[in-house]
Amino acid sequence: MAIIKAVKTPATAAPLSETSVIGWIRKNLFSSVFNGLLTIVTIYFVYTAVKGIVVWGLIDAVWIADNRRECFSMNPNGACWAGVIAWMDNIFYGRYPRDELWRINLGIFTLFIWMIPLWLPRVKAKISIGLTTVFLYPFLAGYIFTGGNKGLFIQAMLTAAIVCLAANTLHAIIGLITGRSLPEFLSSLFGKKIVHETIQRNIFPGILILSFVSIYWWQMSWQLEGVPWTKWGGLFLTLVVSGVGIASALPGGIILALGRRSNLVVARVLSISIIELFRSVPLITVLFMATTMFPLFMPEGFVLNKLVQVIIAVCLFNSCYMAETVRGGLQTIPKGQFEAGHTIGLGYWQTMGLIIMPQALKRMIPNIVGNFISLLKDTTLVSIIGLFDVLTMLRSIGKDRTWLGLHMEPLVFGATLFFLICFAMSKYSRHLEVKLSTGHNN
Repeated sequence: MAIIKAVKTPATAAPLSETSVIGWIRKNLFSSVFNGLLTIVTIYFVYTAVKGIVVWGLIDAVWIADNRRECFSMNPNGACWAGVIAWMDNIFYGRYPRDELWRINLGIFTLFIWMIPLWLPRVKAKISIGLTTVFLYPFLAGYIFTGGNKGLFIQAMLTAAIVCLAANTLHAIIGLITGRSLPEFLSSLFGKKIVHETIQRNIFPGILILSFVSIYWWQMSWQLEGVPWTKWGGLFLTLVVSGVGIASALPGGIILALGRRSNLVVARVLSISIIELFRSVPLITVLFMATTMFPLFMPEGFVLNKLVQVIIAVCLFNSCYMAETVRGGLQTIPKGQFEAGHTIGLGYWQTMGLIIMPQALKRMIPNIVGNFISLLKDTTLVSIIGLFDVLTMLRSIGKDRTWLGLHMEPLVFGATLFFLICFAMSKYSRHLEVKLSTGHNN
């Protein structure tokens, strides 16, 4: 009975009352005269700033107008969003041909379909799906965006990308319905009594090979109209440069970090030289060197356009920064983990891939995403070397004769756009930390 009386039921717990809320406010905001004054001053400045932005950007704003002068005549104190709306296609797609915009939308939709399995909990083999996204999707998207003639290599990689896209989609659907992978589902269709076990293991590779041959012959007959890289621009170009840089930064950083920690003198010296060279100069210098000096080191007759040179420079620059992040994460792993891997008979690469690197990457998630966010913002520097990225398009609105002098609204819109993208990346990194149990609870 004593034990029963001592236990409190949840119904007897006191709910959060108005008194407790007032007490929390008094304790955290008005605990002293100085804190009270600081709270009042802060609230005043926040209210003034928010009120000014809301009045200028929403209440007094002009949304429909034919030109800048008409906006000014309607309300000279409000924002003229009509110019931003009129330039919306240029902001997102640059100077890409308007009758070919479906290709950019198709490429983005394809990426979304390709990456959906990575977010589904019941889908297996997510590492393989991620690798195919990094190494095969760029060939598919590159041809969709560029078009033109296809060589044998592009045809082979394009076919492999289409096969992997179809296989990943079927794999995701089967995983959602049955919880099994695509090879397991195909093997289950043929019992051991019908097909020999050896043949059963080769069903999935055989279907992939047959699909590859069929799609290869099918895609040889179609060809997209070529779109020169000089027509690329806007947010589309920014996402292409930053997307390729993000996809290559982590693998390149891992390779350079492992090379810097290697016992091989040549690999260690070469890795240190590359890392220190690119980390010692600003990105704008690397971009100028890539567009002016890089062609001098190429064989005669070998020509790369400016966009490819910029992408290579961005990839190398961010791989070097990522290498130091990876090296810092590897140094947090105790030596006992290495010794444990060698004790159970694992080699260097097995120990690094199965034991060390997964632990290090989980601890590096905030720094990795921070580098990705910095990369996204730094890609606006390509406007200095003549590429029509989103920042160039936003600046061009104020130079248009129809919207001459419209500078603040486009830049505010661009800042909001970058904030939404970077905030989404930050929230997703936090989701990964919680999902992978990194130990950060705050």
